Amino acid sequence: MKKFVNKPEDFVPEFMQGILAANPDLLEGNLEFQMVKRKDRPVDNKVSIVQGSGSGHEPAHVMAVGPGMLDGACQGPVFAAPPVDACYETIKALATPAGVLVLVNNYQGDRMAWDTAVELAQAEDIKVDQFLINDDVAVKDSLYTVGRRGVAGNFFVMKACGAAAEEGKSLDEVKAVAEKVNNNVRTMGVALTSCIPPAKGSPIFDIGDDEMEVGVGIHGEPGRERAKITSADEITKTLFDAVADDLPFENGDRVALMVNGLGGTPPAELYVLYNKAAQLCEERGLTVVRNYVGEYCTSLEMAGASITLLKLDGELETYLDAPAETAARIF
Repeated sequence: MKKFVNKPEDFVPEFMQGILAANPDLLEGNLEFQMVKRKDRPVDNKVSIVQGSGSGHEPAHVMAVGPGMLDGACQGPVFAAPPVDACYETIKALATPAGVLVLVNNYQGDRMAWDTAVELAQAEDIKVDQFLINDDVAVKDSLYTVGRRGVAGNFFVMKACGAAAEEGKSLDEVKAVAEKVNNNVRTMGVALTSCIPPAKGSPIFDIGDDEMEVGVGIHGEPGRERAKITSADEITKTLFDAVADDLPFENGDRVALMVNGLGGTPPAELYVLYNKAAQLCEERGLTVVRNYVGEYCTSLEMAGASITLLKLDGELETYLDAPAETAARIF
């Protein structure tokens, strides 16, 4: 295993310390609970947006904290949910009279941790609600979920909710924005290689040099099929058709198109995929009015990518255009 690691057990707190050290004017943290929050939050008249999941998916989630995005986030170990106390302390740290909205990606561990944390907070009369994100069209159920997984489309939910909260929308109104985005966003990914969690020291799954996992999960969960690797255009079309057919997206729709790298794919290759995806949008009569190419939701050093489509209207376009600043510097 070749990685920039000191001790595997120190990997998460050390990279979180690095994020805090690189953003001293923007962020502060509590490493006991592996939590990062905005320095200028909470604010009494604004809803706080929080999230938290396993590490290894950066820039999700702690690198997505900042004005116009998340107000706070906590991390679990690599590919494992944060503990209940971390979720609970994150809610408490961001509690306001306006309320806290917890965005939860649909993984069983995340759901159990946040369900309990929300119950604990509500027992202390903290105003808090949660919303489940499940944009992955690849499979209905996986090793980690009941129902569809939450993957790169999560970033559109964070962005829109963060903008709505900055506007002063109520907790119910911000949750309605989350639901609107989730109802209109779809994602599917493919892996060309596995990845190596530092604590494990070996690949999480085996895949041949001539194979790809179509519909892979961000923890390496099996997708729709193990297939022989083919051309970039053919891979793009497989992912795009699965995503575009699911909603379905229709001629005349205005969309945001995201090509997300899973951690080990060079930017040039992502743009090869984007080139074909944009062509496929044009062929279907979809107008791409916002595009995103880069790493938004990764799986350590996994070589692979996902394609996300979000159907837009005037409200969502406004939220995507709203200012945002995070450690990831991606919006």
